[in-house]
Amino acid sequence: MTALLAAEWTRLTGTKLWLWGLLAALASGALIGLLALAGPENFTPPMPGLDTAQGIHALLGLLGFTVFVPALLGTIAVSAEYRHRTITTTTLFAPRRWTWLAAKLAIYTGAGLAYGATAAAVAGGALWGVAVLKGITLGLPAVTITALLARIALTMAVYTLLGLAVGALLRNQVTALIAVGAYFYMIETVLMLIPGIKLLYPYLPGGATAALTGFTYLADAIADQTGTSATPLLSAPAGAAVLVCYALVAIAIAVAAPLRRDIT
Repeated sequence: MTALLAAEWTRLTGTKLWLWGLLAALASGALIGLLALAGPENFTPPMPGLDTAQGIHALLGLLGFTVFVPALLGTIAVSAEYRHRTITTTTLFAPRRWTWLAAKLAIYTGAGLAYGATAAAVAGGALWGVAVLKGITLGLPAVTITALLARIALTMAVYTLLGLAVGALLRNQVTALIAVGAYFYMIETVLMLIPGIKLLYPYLPGGATAALTGFTYLADAIADQTGTSATPLLSAPAGAAVLVCYALVAIAIAVAAPLRRDIT
């Protein structure tokens, strides 16, 4: 297993994928800093300021919109094997497929966590920097903000696992990437517009993430535009539990799906 872990690490660092991931994490965190500098109260429509708990949750919740990046990393991790036909060599090297799948899960979960930690650290540093620059007392204590950023970082690791599952199921890289992007940026939002069906939103990955981060702005905005009541989100612990369940299902799919398939 050690050799397989080393091989997956070499595969990850041997391409520019890790570099693009790092740049995306830095950009995501920096964007939160720019938004904080501009001031949420100056947005259109205005949002609560940084001196309120709602403002902090809303601003850091926007960081959750970058979860598609670690999801894409996970998708590419599996689908690239089929696209470039390296899956044959990998399977010949490790005939027991679950072993290299487990190694891939371990390495890319760590990569997703590293992405989240980097984005969260940059966002947190920028947020406190802006607060000092503007002389603002943030609406949440430092320990609460740190815990919130840590939850966001852990969420990134879960989305990496979800991406791995999609890549294992679809295998075609273009199809898998389109499916991931379409789901996170269109399907969940569309479901929130459909009466009755929108009640499922709190139990979907996006809804669970919003519950974990306290980000209710999207649900409130859609409710305001449609003239309906906002879909109530789960509590933070319940949202975390839902995400853990998704992670476990993703692990099962990522390991089980390729076991009996023809790799050619």
